[in-house]
Amino acid sequence: MRKIIASTYTTLDGFIDNPQLWFMQYSDGESQAYAAELLFGADALLLGRVTYEGMAASWPNMGGNPYGDRVNNMAKYVVSSTLDKAEWNNSTIIHGDDLLSEVAKLKEQPGENILIWGCGRLTDTLMEHGLLDEYQLWVCPVIRGEGQRLFRQGTKATLELADSTTFGSGMLVLTYRPTRPGAEAETAG
Repeated sequence: MRKIIASTYTTLDGFIDNPQLWFMQYSDGESQAYAAELLFGADALLLGRVTYEGMAASWPNMGGNPYGDRVNNMAKYVVSSTLDKAEWNNSTIIHGDDLLSEVAKLKEQPGENILIWGCGRLTDTLMEHGLLDEYQLWVCPVIRGEGQRLFRQGTKATLELADSTTFGSGMLVLTYRPTRPGAEAETAG
C-alpha cells in the first residue's frame, strides 16, 4: 500500500506560512538532496486547493531541471469543492465530498508514495480518518511569533517519532507517524 507523507516547512514556534521569507537561508546541498530523495520516492502530489493554486501559478515556470520536471510531470490531485478545472499538467480534481473514498482508492493503487506539501484541513482530515501515514516536519531555527499555525486549533493526535535528520545549516527534519487511538494502552498492558 502506498504511503501518504505530509512534508512541510515550519518555524521553531510552529508557523508555516510564507516559507520563502525564512526557509531559504537554511537550504543547502544536504537538505536539497534529502528533498530530492523524498520527491523521487513519490509519484503523486495530493494538495489542498490553496496550496495547489499557489503552486500551479509558479511551478510550470520552474522546469528545465530534474526536480522541477518531476514536480511538473507527476500526477497531482487537488482537493476542492469549488474548482471546476485544474489546468496544471497531470492534475485531477477530487471533490471535497469524495475525499476519504478517493484517497483510500489512491492508497490502494500500485505506485510510489503520495506527497502532501503543507498542512491544514486536508492533512488534519486524513490523519483523523487514518489515511495519513507520516509527517515530515522541516524545522527551521526561526521564531516568527505569528502566522498560520502548523496545526489548526482543535487538532488532536498522538504521534511517534520515527526518525530525525539534522543538517549542517541548523534545520532538521522530524518524521512522525500518527498512532492509533488507544495504542498506548494496548502496549502498556
